[in-house]
Amino acid sequence: MGLPLESPALVSPAGDERGEKSPGAFRTITEVSEELGVPQHVLRFWESRFSQIKPTKRAGGRRYYRPEDVDLIRGVSCLLRGKGYTIRGAQRVLKENSVRFVQALGRGEAEVGAPTGIDRDEESVEAAASDRRALEGALAELRACRALLAGLDEADHEAA
Repeated sequence: MGLPLESPALVSPAGDERGEKSPGAFRTITEVSEELGVPQHVLRFWESRFSQIKPTKRAGGRRYYRPEDVDLIRGVSCLLRGKGYTIRGAQRVLKENSVRFVQALGRGEAEVGAPTGIDRDEESVEAAASDRRALEGALAELRACRALLAGLDEADHEAA
């Protein structure tokens, strides 16, 4: 016969949503990518640049990240994307402050100052400034177009 429908084997505990993992569970690269908003290819690249990022690899090369790995990646992401550090600058922070410091940074338990000198990603800063100037120019053009359209609208009302 089979198991009754109310069998504990078939009913999940109350409040336990399918797919939710415990905080101590290993994560796949897809899960880490989605959780941190970092593309999978970037995670693989960071593994090649930061020897401290060492996920467990299983058969077929599947990566499994421990919670400590996720914290470290989150900290590296904070340095590179949040603070504007170069890869070399983030490597220097890891070397001078320790993996635990960068993990704490990833958990929001530590702070690091803004990068200076060679640790700063000047190219990204300049690109952001250039993008801002372009957006401000586009906004000015849109405002001018709106003023022209408002003038045409007034002329139409006066003619009617």
